[in-house]
Amino acid sequence: MTSVSIVERGGGPPQRRRRGGGGFSHVLPALVLLLLVFVLPVLLLLLRSVTEPALGLQNYAELVESATYGRVFLNTFLVSAVVTAITVVIGYPIAWLLVILPRRWADLLFGIIILSMWTNLLARTYAWMVLLQRTGVINKTLIGLGIIDEPLTLVNNLVGVTIGMTYIMLPFIILPLVTTMRGIEPDLLRAAALCGAGRLDAFRRVLLPLSLPGIAAGGLMTFVMSLGYFVTPSLLGGTSNMMAAELIAQLIQSLLNWGMGGAAAFALLVLTLALYALQLRLFRRAQAGRA
Repeated sequence: MTSVSIVERGGGPPQRRRRGGGGFSHVLPALVLLLLVFVLPVLLLLLRSVTEPALGLQNYAELVESATYGRVFLNTFLVSAVVTAITVVIGYPIAWLLVILPRRWADLLFGIIILSMWTNLLARTYAWMVLLQRTGVINKTLIGLGIIDEPLTLVNNLVGVTIGMTYIMLPFIILPLVTTMRGIEPDLLRAAALCGAGRLDAFRRVLLPLSLPGIAAGGLMTFVMSLGYFVTPSLLGGTSNMMAAELIAQLIQSLLNWGMGGAAAFALLVLTLALYALQLRLFRRAQAGRA
């Protein structure tokens, strides 16, 4: 039975009348599923963070006062911001190339990007461990070209984490950028050229502003995913350059400190949501300013 009926009133046009409660009952199973899968675990995590080992906010106080935890969170947000910036710089020309290339070559390049994204994450991280080690291909190449005399230390530090995560996150910024760029009318760039704009002016005043939604979407996705990444930082970063996901895993799995682990996880969630809200507000303000 449909929840909407068409009622004829007098000689006027047909009007739609909604039967009470029908719409809500349709979405109720989805709401219950969302509450069980997303909201309930967060609430349970919050509950354990304020009840273990005793009722109170001592876990959050320790989280704020401890220099170690502060350094871990600083590493997390710093690496995530750097990875996001580098992926935008590298991903933007690749996305534009995918838009302007002939269909056959664009499909080939797109397939390579998708294939790299589908490859097992652990395999990709181990591959970077081999490439970045002191006797790896990168160091041997740099020494062979005479650029460096001694091998660089590219693993067990934040440099290795940044390189590995940049490679892994690239597809997540390229795909939304390609979608946005394919929606830009080529005639706009031709019109800019006819009006005397050079390539740099056409990029700065036409292409870049119109592709900002793709940059914002891809950048936000990359940043948020980087905040919670575990495998790549744990393998390429080492114990002295821990990130938040490693800290939470160690607190819960190794130390069985559910209270402190819950506090760290909830703090990371709150900071992520706050940054997400700030980014949305700034983006909407920028969009309103251009309108």
